[in-house]
Amino acid sequence: MRAMPDLRILITGFEPFGGDSVNPAWLVAQHLSRASIAGVQVQAVQLPCVFGLSAQVLVQSLAQHQPDVVLALGLAQGREGVSIERVAINVDDARIPDNAGQQPIDTPVVPGGPAAYFSTLPIKRLVQGLQQAGHPAHISQTAGTFACNHVFYALQHHLYGQRAMSGFVHLPALPEQAARAGRPTPPSMALADQVAAVQCLLQLCVAHQTDGSAGDVRVSGGAIS
Repeated sequence: MRAMPDLRILITGFEPFGGDSVNPAWLVAQHLSRASIAGVQVQAVQLPCVFGLSAQVLVQSLAQHQPDVVLALGLAQGREGVSIERVAINVDDARIPDNAGQQPIDTPVVPGGPAAYFSTLPIKRLVQGLQQAGHPAHISQTAGTFACNHVFYALQHHLYGQRAMSGFVHLPALPEQAARAGRPTPPSMALADQVAAVQCLLQLCVAHQTDGSAGDVRVSGGAIS
């Protein structure tokens, strides 16, 4: 375990997709880029919303930055609050084409890879911490089968067995995105609130890495949903 000043944090966010001009995942990552979280510097990388290429850029970024904590961010329209994902599955099954026009159907993310990987973030501890700080948050049992799950699986596959703590977090739509979605208006969260929630999340991750905490808290899923 590294001392706090030596810890390295990497956050990723996707470029806009699906006709949107913005993606809160990247806007949040940009806001926190080179920020100091409990004395630890944050590096941010934008990922293309393209199957295959997004995983390649991710792996290159992992090699470049050698992070101790990796938080991949994505957009989940229709969800309320911050969704901390539990598991990534080895399948691409796109509901819409990616930004390169690809639309894989029932294709493995990594041919021959395991069926799934779990997040190595202390997901229940993080949800508890976010809720206690006043940020709406819950554990999600599915990261979907689009680009977010693709990157989540690639991340966990690449870091499997290594010391880095990593996982995926979905953010809700911005108010301006929700307003364009029609009626009924789906849930949304202001950008400033999303930035504050992810900053809190990173502070919790750093604390977990540096205070010697072992594993996650043992509470029922229903107690923190």
